[in-house]
Amino acid sequence: MKTTIYGATIVNEGRTFKGGISIENGRIAEILEDTKAMPGHHDTAIDATGCFLLPGVIDEHVHFREPGLTSKADMESESRAAAAGGVTTFFDMPNTLPQTVTLEALEEKFKLAAQKSHINYSFFFGATHENTALFRHLDHHRLPGIKLFMGSSTGNMLVEKSEHLHQIFRDANLPIMTHCEDTGLINRNAAIFQQQYGEDPDVVHHPMIRSEEACLRSTQQAVALARQYGTRLHVAHVTTEKELQLFGEHPHITAEAVIAHLLFTDCDYLTLGTRIKCNPAVKQATDRNALLHALNNGKISAVATDHAPHLLADKQGGCIKAASGMPMIQFSLVAMLGLVDQGFLTIERVAELMCHQPARIFEVRERGFLRKGYHADLTIVRPGCAWQVTDDSILSRCKWSPLEGRTLNWKVEHTFCNGHHIYSNGIFDDRHLGQEVIFR
Repeated sequence: MKTTIYGATIVNEGRTFKGGISIENGRIAEILEDTKAMPGHHDTAIDATGCFLLPGVIDEHVHFREPGLTSKADMESESRAAAAGGVTTFFDMPNTLPQTVTLEALEEKFKLAAQKSHINYSFFFGATHENTALFRHLDHHRLPGIKLFMGSSTGNMLVEKSEHLHQIFRDANLPIMTHCEDTGLINRNAAIFQQQYGEDPDVVHHPMIRSEEACLRSTQQAVALARQYGTRLHVAHVTTEKELQLFGEHPHITAEAVIAHLLFTDCDYLTLGTRIKCNPAVKQATDRNALLHALNNGKISAVATDHAPHLLADKQGGCIKAASGMPMIQFSLVAMLGLVDQGFLTIERVAELMCHQPARIFEVRERGFLRKGYHADLTIVRPGCAWQVTDDSILSRCKWSPLEGRTLNWKVEHTFCNGHHIYSNGIFDDRHLGQEVIFR
């Protein structure tokens, strides 16, 4: 089976050029740098004139809720939403039920994904106070890394004590991705605001409870430990201008930004309320502007979603009672391309941050780039195609988005995963399943 895509503007590895791609046996067979060139023999041809062709997005940070929380989402529903957004690979976080902190729980997730995920997949292993002895049994070729919650978690996945953190950074034989917030400071802040505003303060106070200082203290600690032990560290969802100053000097220490913190500020709590409540909190416009600037200066190395669906019923309340997290994966790429239209970055930089860099940081084999012989994971997007996000357009199981009512000017028209044409102009082909990602 040979598929040819022609007439596209190809975006890859810092270059943009007119051309086409041929796909054969699930791989990229040829990349043509000629506006009119198209191989003579093919089974299927797609005219991508007027569109941009990028590598499929690698979303390094998602919560697909399976197992144990499937009333909100599961691997089938969220991988379907991802494909509609041009995402072809996801790395899922360990805070499911059961938590992915044992080898048995990890293996169960791989089995579920092999049966249900329409795109490529892998899973972070969760660090706890007690499970560092398991690190040596983790297969480097199967996992992107170890997830460490230095704040904002429950049960044994919250690791705060200094001796345990030192042990994890010393013993980690895979990259560590950290959630950095100082829980002690957050709890003290919460007590102050509850004393003044009641048991469940309004969500407008969320960025003051989960404050800049809480993020900065924890991130400083993680960076110091990574420097001390030479650990490969990737700090998830950086939110503050001050944190950004910690990155760029050491190649083995990198930072992630997520879509919510690039789109929203604390002013948006007044209209969107708890729909944009997430941890770490959406903060001030100065922080958002610093993050946008950091997309181009090397301080931010990758952009992900922290896709975290909840039922709307779970989002009721304020700072304490409303669940934190939001579904973003279906609209992440087109939202970033909207930032291109606004002049914050180039489309080449979008491909770098969402496709190439996740592949480099986690050493993904043969994905994340448009290269001959690589897996044919790619997406085709059309600019100047205004449409509005409505509940009918949302494929995530929770059926809401903080972007509802917003007009987007880019549209994902096609998504290919391992050479399979799984999404085409609103039509989803669910006959195909993704593959386990191989690393290193």
